[in-house]
This record gives sequence, structure tokens and C-alpha cells, in this order.
Amino acid sequence: MQKLTMILLMLYAFAVPWEYAVDLGEPLGNAARIDGILMLLAVVPLMLLQRRMRAPGAMQWLVLGLYLYFMCSYFWTLDPLTTLEKMRAYFQVMMVIWIAWEVMETPENLRGVVRALVAGCWVLALLTALSYASDSAMAAERVRYVAEGMDPNDVARFLDFGFPLAALLFATEESWTARLLAIGYVPMGLTAVLLTASRGGFTAGLVALLGSAILLVSWRPRAASAVFAGLTVTAGAVFLYIPGESLARLATIPQEVGGGDLNDRLNIWMAGWHAFAKAPWWGYGAGTYTGAAALSPGDTAHNTVMAVLVTGGVVGLIIFATTMVAAGWAIAKTTGLLRIALGTTFAVWIITSMVGSVEENRMTWLLFALIAVAGRLASEEPDRLAQAFSGTKSAGPAPQLQAVH
Repeated sequence: MQKLTMILLMLYAFAVPWEYAVDLGEPLGNAARIDGILMLLAVVPLMLLQRRMRAPGAMQWLVLGLYLYFMCSYFWTLDPLTTLEKMRAYFQVMMVIWIAWEVMETPENLRGVVRALVAGCWVLALLTALSYASDSAMAAERVRYVAEGMDPNDVARFLDFGFPLAALLFATEESWTARLLAIGYVPMGLTAVLLTASRGGFTAGLVALLGSAILLVSWRPRAASAVFAGLTVTAGAVFLYIPGESLARLATIPQEVGGGDLNDRLNIWMAGWHAFAKAPWWGYGAGTYTGAAALSPGDTAHNTVMAVLVTGGVVGLIIFATTMVAAGWAIAKTTGLLRIALGTTFAVWIITSMVGSVEENRMTWLLFALIAVAGRLASEEPDRLAQAFSGTKSAGPAPQLQAVH
């Protein structure tokens, strides 16, 4: 049962990046939701068979507190039906924090989930490239290209998370096949990010690539220089492949930051701030940002802090912010290449959360689950964890010589 649950967790990590590209509709939903249900059905019998539950860490308690707080918001919510719906949605995306903590026991388990996540990013990148290559896309002369059913900003953000994790695998895998697949994701992922023409995603992608470069230099400076040379040539070829309209949209980043309205985000944030001022302590209830800010039903806050501030008030934001502190503390417990990879991923998450509402996102809580487990393993098995992600092969036990009589 332990092995089955671990396999389901890896499949979940594999499916999360491209989850909305495969959606079977109600009651099943998308690929990650289906796997999440199976994972939950497997972990409960596992706990009953083992007759134990791992002691929760700080992040598990904080996420539970955040979920219960949003449940309580039903009693003062602006929109009871929406808040009731969000209770189910938050449980589905947050449960991985508990499941991963319970199921992942070794550094090898952590490596397995990282591999699955990078593989899922590979699939998302390929689906994005196929969207551009399709005849219908070329005929429509679109500017932004994404996998079917996906949002361009979400796609770019998910792809960005894959860069430092792929660099980590390239430096620490023993098989050259696995290493080539890992480093091959970088040009493929960069191509897909550029095709989305997501300005926030491209900016965060530069940070992700910078962190990946720091990781490789920390690993082996000489080897990193050869990798950089190859990736530079590849990047030049990538830019020739990207349509001019997509690059033109990305070129407006300085204009939007310097004097633009960030694609109307400033107006959305201002409306949210006015709503917050009227109910600062407890907020308006889970999922009520658009109603509280008097926005169109299909819009979002486009900022995670603002979303939590309006829906959960100062109290909700304190719990959420403390969860972020717990994530940072877990990263600080790790060492070496793993710390650089997780730190870069967390930095990318922070940047993208400034222009997107990601508190109700499976990828957010999956990443935090990995960070929490890494922090726990750094305390429980520091030597084993360091060796697993050191980028050097284990020497193993010294050979014993038989005595000659």
C-alpha cells in the first residue's frame, strides 16, 4: 500500500502541470483531480494499516488552520454558495500538503516526485509547442499559444518552476539519459514560455534561469561553462522559432512596469483595496474577491496577497504569510544544490504570485509540500539527503581484501 500511494503521488506531480489539458468534466474533472481522489483513497487505508500518523510539522498545522479559517468564513461570507464551493476546492488542492508529508519517507521518494514534476513540465512544454505548430493556430495568427484548456500565465508559471528542478536533476542524476532529459527541458521550456507571451511568466523565467545557472556553477564550474555555451546557441535558435507577435508583446514589459496599468491589474487591485478597507479584519469570505471588489464574475484578483487580504482579511493574511515563513524556514534547513533549487523555485513562486492568484492552485501546494518534506528530511536524515542531491556519486563501502594464508 505504501508503494501504491507513492506511485499515485508521483502520478499526481506528473499531472499537475498539464492538468487542465485533459478534463473529463463533472463529476471526474481534470487529470490531477482524478489522481488526487485515488491518492486520498489509498492513503487513508495505509494509515489504518500502519496504525499511526506522522506528527505534523509547522506547515501542516498552518495550512490546516488556513483551511479551517476559510471554512469558518461561511458564517460571514458575502456569497455563501461560492464559499461553500471553495471549501471543496481548497481541500482538493491543499490535501497534498498532508499526503506528501505522510507518504514521502526518504530522499529517494523526494527525488522521485521531483522527477515526475519535471516530466510533467516536459509534457506541458510539448503541448504548448504543438499548439503553435497546429494548422489552426497558424491560420488564426494568434499571439499567445498554450495547451488546450490552459491559461497562458499559468502555463508560463508552471514551466518556470521546472527550470531549477531540471538543473538539480541534471547535476545529481547518475544516468546520462536522465541528465540529458533534464537539461533538454531548459530550451524546450524556454520555447514554451516565450510562446505563451506571458510577461510575468517571462520575467519570472529569467529569475528561474539565473537560479539554475547559480546551481550549475556551484556544482561544477567547468562543466557549467560547457552547458552554458550549448544553451546559448540553443537559445538563439529558440528566438528564431518564436513568432514576432509574441516577442513584440514581451517587449512591452518595460512600458507596462514603467507607466502602464499592468494589463488593467492596477485597477483590479485598487478595487480590491477599497473593498478591504470596508472589512479589514475578517474579510468577505472564501472566493468572494470579484463580488467584494465589484468586478466581472470571470475575473480574479491577479495578486495572491490581495486575494487573501480581501477574502480572509488581516487574520487570513497572517496565517497565509506565516505559512510562507514556514516554507522559507524549511528551505533554510536544506543545504547545497537542493537549497539553491528549492530557493529559486520559491522565489519564482513569490514573483508570479504578485501578478496572479495562486492560493487556489494545485501547483502552489505541491511545491510547498515538497519544500516541507525536504525540510523534514534535512532534520531527520541530513547526511543521506545531502548525498542524494550532492551531484557526486556515492563511493559506497570500501572493498575488503581477503587475507592470504
